[in-house]
Amino acid sequence: MGALLLAAAGCGGSSDPPPHPADLPPTPRERAEAREAAKRPPAPRCPAGAGNCRAAEGRVIGLESVDPDGDGDLHLILTSAQSITLPGITVLDINKDLRPARDPKIGDWAAGAGPVYTGSYGQSQIQVDAVEVWPRR
Repeated sequence: MGALLLAAAGCGGSSDPPPHPADLPPTPRERAEAREAAKRPPAPRCPAGAGNCRAAEGRVIGLESVDPDGDGDLHLILTSAQSITLPGITVLDINKDLRPARDPKIGDWAAGAGPVYTGSYGQSQIQVDAVEVWPRR
């Protein structure tokens, strides 16, 4: 009977707790994302002490190349942790003078910084003073 209890107590493997996810080596996807992040330009930031300024970065999931009011702005919809517009979403309003040489494509990375204002649909968006766009390869 004693041997049976000892055998049962030994089941379940090691008494060490499983490793914490932060202690695990990076996954292939995490390594690829880190290599990509090292290649792209630094994201714009708000100047120190600037009021009503926010910065956001993320993947382009939508864009409006031709603004309905015809002023030449480019609007980018990003997935972003900064969540300026909605949870997980930030809209960048890019003035025609700051527009990149080519419009980004879905999946490209973009970042912008500037004051937050209300857009034509009532959404909060960044009116960028500085913008960077990097194509996904």
